[in-house]
Amino acid sequence: MANVTYDHVTKNFDGTIAVQDLTLQVADGEFMVLVGPSGCGKSTALRMLAGLEKVSDGRILIGDEVVNNVAPQVRNIAMVFQSYALYPHMTVYDNLAFGLRNKKVPRKEIDRRVRRAAEILDLDPLIKRKPKQLSGGQRQRVALGRAIVREPAAFLMDEPLSNLDAKLRVQTRAEILKLQQELSTTTIYVTHDQVEAMTMGDRIAVMNLGILQQVGTPEQLYEEPANLFVAGFIGSPAMNLLPATVIGAGGADRIAGFRPEHVEVGNGSGDRLRFRGIVEVVEYLGDEQLAHIALRDHPIVVKVPVDRKIDNNAELDFSIARERVYLFDAESEQRMR
Repeated sequence: MANVTYDHVTKNFDGTIAVQDLTLQVADGEFMVLVGPSGCGKSTALRMLAGLEKVSDGRILIGDEVVNNVAPQVRNIAMVFQSYALYPHMTVYDNLAFGLRNKKVPRKEIDRRVRRAAEILDLDPLIKRKPKQLSGGQRQRVALGRAIVREPAAFLMDEPLSNLDAKLRVQTRAEILKLQQELSTTTIYVTHDQVEAMTMGDRIAVMNLGILQQVGTPEQLYEEPANLFVAGFIGSPAMNLLPATVIGAGGADRIAGFRPEHVEVGNGSGDRLRFRGIVEVVEYLGDEQLAHIALRDHPIVVKVPVDRKIDNNAELDFSIARERVYLFDAESEQRMR
């Protein structure tokens, strides 16, 4: 196991900056998630760490060793990709053992590592099957097992759950978390799914357009977004963002932001901002409702208890405690309050 450091790392693809001046430290044993929209540079950052992309500027360290010019196969990391990339003609056992055999690891040591990985991932009953006899979730567990048997300093995972259906994705997400906690191996996990990031990461690094926007715990990113991008990206449903003048929260040079769960139907009491809007659509989700509101031509979303009946096209009063409203500078997009 080891800590990982990006020290002012830049990746330039023929004049296109994919990652710009990335400085990030991942502690030994930490589960770090890189999250952001497609094209934000998160996978490129991971591939540079793996040695699959060359660093244009800056340094990457695994432990105390600068690995910029170290070949991928000797970096002591294991990578799990979006595609399972299993050998279809091999059994689960042979898929797990293949990389170790190529490295000339002794047979008894291969068997020990394979059996241990199979036990951790509950693959024992499947050990003699071939990939075509496995479900998507089982294949992904084999791909994880192939990383585990290497006993690396760090796991690198590039959107490993994106090929799974929603139910299986939630189940496998929990399995990966349990696995990482059991092994205490430094893990860097790339995803575009902010819900996945929030539920998995010890810390999250949010990227956009190749630039690191903010690093923090899930709670810090949710409660203290550094700028408009993080505020709008983290949270499901997303934070409502609109000109501050619309709700009387500030001047024209300010953007107001507030979470859907902090809005109340009705005027409420105390120091609150109050506004009136028209209900356009109500989504019933079982334990809550999401009401889509037109507020002076600005759409917002409000979470409403299921015992409150709300009709489409109804014109209603809403309010929010003033301290629950974030203010952002409209020009710099940085949070002011």
